[in-house]
Amino acid sequence: MKDLYEILGVPRTASQDEIKKAYRKLARRYHPDRNEGDKDAEERFKEVSAANDVLGDEEKRKQYDQLGSRMFSGGQGGAGFDPSAFADLGEMFDLGDLFGGMFGGQARARDRRGRRGRDVEAVVNLSFEDSLKGITAKVPVEMSAACQACSGTGAEPGTMPVVCPECRGRGVVSQSQGMFALSQPCPRCHGNGTIIEKPCKVCGGAGRTLQTKRYQVKIKPGVTDGTRIRLAGKGESGANGGPPGDLYVITRVAPSPVFERRGADLVIDVPVTYAEAALGATVAVPTPNGAQLSLKVPAGSQDGKLLRLRGHGAPRLNGSGSGDLLARLRLSVPTKLTKAEREAIENLQKVSRENPRERVFS
Repeated sequence: MKDLYEILGVPRTASQDEIKKAYRKLARRYHPDRNEGDKDAEERFKEVSAANDVLGDEEKRKQYDQLGSRMFSGGQGGAGFDPSAFADLGEMFDLGDLFGGMFGGQARARDRRGRRGRDVEAVVNLSFEDSLKGITAKVPVEMSAACQACSGTGAEPGTMPVVCPECRGRGVVSQSQGMFALSQPCPRCHGNGTIIEKPCKVCGGAGRTLQTKRYQVKIKPGVTDGTRIRLAGKGESGANGGPPGDLYVITRVAPSPVFERRGADLVIDVPVTYAEAALGATVAVPTPNGAQLSLKVPAGSQDGKLLRLRGHGAPRLNGSGSGDLLARLRLSVPTKLTKAEREAIENLQKVSRENPRERVFS
């Protein structure tokens, strides 16, 4: 039996995202619609789909990894058998099947309970302004879904899967391992209990195809870069009647050239002249919604001083009002002076009593 990681062409350390990308690439390459009449491509498509059904699901992947490395610890005739290795494999194997041969009991069929569909992630890009006011965005999501042509059976319309003659519908076959009778997935039906004699031409017998669905997602005011929005039941459909997964929409917010985000607070740099900082002044400050606010600069303000304008920041996602707008004063030093300006500054220097270096270095 081929290694599922080799089928998808990924290492065992691959992330779920890397597995997803590898599956999509191969599924497009070998899809029956692109390779009409090519039996090799059809078989490859089935292999890729089957591998993705296991490795694309985190729980199934864990079980698959454990099955290869923890089934036996070594030796012959069950000498190296490790019972604890099966503690986490309840969904994949029935212990009645594993020990049925030893005790003479009849092996029970593998559990075919419905499995929940995979969760899906999608990204929506927002401008800084849209992240503050909130919008309704149309989000395209590519996911594996039941084939519409065969209604997910994998069989050509008008036909149905038939009981596997090798395992007689049980989905497992038994092999003797010394004093144990070990059950494992049937190699012919891959544990399904049924086989498809006439595969669906659309999905190649996989029962699923890649489909693009479009959802309208309400983005609340105040989202930040990386906010996750959950849409329950909008993920991939479940198997064997199981519930669908969820869709998680992740926001990517473009930075603002004017405002710096600190949670619900916004920071803006406000240039002031030496005279305004020294004597005090009232200056105009822009807000994210385009309005102007009057900011009172106290006399003697230093470069970098933060002045708070309450309630004029970003909306809070929990609906409890807005953050604050923090005006950070930046002392603006002219690069060119008129004759009058230079004389005024020279006169100020003559009468100035302040020596900032003494205050810092003494």
